[in-house]
Amino acid sequence: MDNLITLLARELDQPENYVNNVVTLLDEGNTIPFIARYRKEMHGAMDDTTLRKLEDRLNYLRNLDKRREEVKRSIEEQGKLTEELAAAIDAAATLAEVEDLYRPYKQKRRTRATVAREKGLEPLAAALMAQDPHMDPPEVLAEHYVNLDLGVETPQDALQGANDIIAEDISDDAELRKALRRLYDQKGVLTSQAKAEEPEDTVYRLYYDFRTPLSRAQGHQVLAINRGEREEILKVKVELDRDLAVPLINRHILKGLSPAGDFLRGAAADAWDRLLEPSMEREERSALTDKANEGAITMFGANLKPLLMQPPVKGRVTMGLDPGYRNGCKVAVVDATGKVLDTAVVYPTFSQRHQAEAIETLSKLVKKHHVEHIAIGNGTASKETEIMTAQLIKALGGGVSYMVVSEAGASVYSASKLAAEEFPQYDVNLRSAVSIARRLQDPLAELVKIDPKAIGVGQYQHDMPQARLDEVLDRVVEDCVNAVGADLNTASAPLLSRVAGLGPATAKNIVTYREENGAFTSRKQLLKVPKLGPKAFQQCAGFLRVPESANVLDNTAVHPESYPAAEALLKLCGYTFADVAQGAIGELPRRLTDYGEARAAQELEVGLPTLHDVVKELLKPGRDPRDELPAPQLRSDILDMKDLKPGMELTGTVRNVIDFGAFVDIGVHQDGLVHISQISDKYIKHPGEVLSVGDVVKVKVLEVDEAKKRIGLTMKGLGK
Repeated sequence: MDNLITLLARELDQPENYVNNVVTLLDEGNTIPFIARYRKEMHGAMDDTTLRKLEDRLNYLRNLDKRREEVKRSIEEQGKLTEELAAAIDAAATLAEVEDLYRPYKQKRRTRATVAREKGLEPLAAALMAQDPHMDPPEVLAEHYVNLDLGVETPQDALQGANDIIAEDISDDAELRKALRRLYDQKGVLTSQAKAEEPEDTVYRLYYDFRTPLSRAQGHQVLAINRGEREEILKVKVELDRDLAVPLINRHILKGLSPAGDFLRGAAADAWDRLLEPSMEREERSALTDKANEGAITMFGANLKPLLMQPPVKGRVTMGLDPGYRNGCKVAVVDATGKVLDTAVVYPTFSQRHQAEAIETLSKLVKKHHVEHIAIGNGTASKETEIMTAQLIKALGGGVSYMVVSEAGASVYSASKLAAEEFPQYDVNLRSAVSIARRLQDPLAELVKIDPKAIGVGQYQHDMPQARLDEVLDRVVEDCVNAVGADLNTASAPLLSRVAGLGPATAKNIVTYREENGAFTSRKQLLKVPKLGPKAFQQCAGFLRVPESANVLDNTAVHPESYPAAEALLKLCGYTFADVAQGAIGELPRRLTDYGEARAAQELEVGLPTLHDVVKELLKPGRDPRDELPAPQLRSDILDMKDLKPGMELTGTVRNVIDFGAFVDIGVHQDGLVHISQISDKYIKHPGEVLSVGDVVKVKVLEVDEAKKRIGLTMKGLGK
């Protein structure tokens, strides 16, 4: 364990005692959000990203340790474990290195080398590999191994068998494979070509004659090439110049001048051509894919986080429009809390008469329920619905604004068991309209109901290792939910299930308890919920808000374990809880500074990070960190693609960040692309360095291709 802690501390550049504390906290069953927020003194205020990285590496290193022991045990059972081999296995830094060392001792399917060993040719192979400068020539040595009973009819048969044994031993050499991996990293090339002689123009045309060093292969290129290969459009290879690989093998196995030299060089070439090259190519392809997958998953998570953390448009009656052609546009009006007030279906795309009727119907709903905002789904018929909405706003004389929101995953949610339970009285289409309205009101609360993969802010998500993708995205959702907190009396079961320490079963128990006993009046009441014990309470309490509680601290992120410290702090600075509730403690930071933060922390028996967090929460009970972000862009008029001209400057919202650029919503139905080369005046390696989903940015139109529905944008010279 000590070595593991030292290694983690070195990799993460963190003090060993902090790393050790985190490992202990994790082993005790504490969640990352709880550790990040409420155990800062124990880990030096590492953020949740660093803590997740530590947890991942901890799991990897523990699995590596476990695999080392399994490999050593297996080799020992064969009676072949030496001290040197055991030491090499213990020193292996990766699972790949452990597997390389295990390779010669693995049970293999029947190979040419196996057959040669059965014919008694292993001593001949050993004699040749010994490379005694005074040995007989290989042809002479081989004469002693002719054995008709074993099927070795000539010296050449014996030498062929020895070659097969030596070639396999060479291909199983751990040090050699490690050296070849380094050579691939330096000199390997990824290539792809069209499979057909005269290929059609497809999305893979960039890869019909593609070649790039492995060291420069981009993740999106690797994933695109892999998909093109699966669809049988591309032929793909990872190449390494044979004139580089074979000499490296020779240098590794040859010990000096000997009569066996030429024979061994032949065996080395055979090992490369027949065994090593195919095996190493598979490994390199797999490593490239793993790296590309991890990069894409990381990017998906990075895009998902700001999408979930979009500022809510709270406290406003909102109309949700789920556009459509044949089945019409589904309409739902929800109140400021998301409760459904009214529904309808209109058919604005059928004819001018139907559009006029739709505007009249929607006008009545707007006036009846005092609708202030309209959320429009961005799917089929979104453009026509947006045009109708702009006309509706003009007819109303203003006072209403709209926003096009992503409806990714809305249909999945609408048809789910959860939606059926939530809205049994509505059909699938109307549920979707409700979801769209709520996405504008509180994106996080609504999007947690949907599988993160269906939210649509990634690349090639269906090609990813699904278990790993789910794990990373679930963590992002968990971190976002806990960063914001959840209202104990209004949060849905899906939202509550993402709170630290809670799961689907406990979340349902909370909702059931709420329905049977009425609204919670304190955090402490959580302990009455079936199957929610002290440990779960410790983990979740700080992330749940109870605005109705008589104790103002129950509506803050102050953890119940810090309530005595918060009360003592107020007393120390001359305040009461009543002052906190009235927002009359603006001088608290100055009074604390005057008293001395370190002195106060010592007297209150808390660390400085906890003290700072308590002060921050007392100053603004019910604080929502999303409110500090730029508000979403609401529009009242529409822009058409044909209105766009090169040189026009616009304001837009980043909808997706990918390896080669970012897609920006500028108020037309088609998002524009800002290529990575057009994002910044300075060099950047990845768009994610400067852009996040949800960012409001200034852009200039570079080009418009109406036929292909492409809009090229630039941010250069405009600033973010």
